[in-house]
Amino acid sequence: MPNWIKTAVLGLIAVAGFSTATFLASAETTDDKQIIDAQKKTYPLTTCVVSNEKLETTSMGAPIDYLYKSKDKDGKETVRLVRFCCKSCVRKFTKDPQKYLEKIDAAAAASKTPAPATSSH
Repeated sequence: MPNWIKTAVLGLIAVAGFSTATFLASAETTDDKQIIDAQKKTYPLTTCVVSNEKLETTSMGAPIDYLYKSKDKDGKETVRLVRFCCKSCVRKFTKDPQKYLEKIDAAAAASKTPAPATSSH
């Protein structure tokens, strides 16, 4: 394996090690699909949480539904749906997830729609 690949992989592992959250692509398991389907019902945005682009199938593909996993203050795992227009926005989200989660929560509060249900595993 070329050195640049090893370096890139080690860098990604290091970054992932500092994060308490993981990100799952949509529908990796039946449970993931069920969580996505349930949380879509109360998801307050019709646009990408990062770019504000409309969430619809475009030349860049279909919207991306991600499950954001984190631990709450008691160490319990929580799972939230976050929707993106493209992979580039997923990368931007990972740099400051809290900023975008707050945007989702603000949209839910403004629309008087409950924030997407947080599932525990």
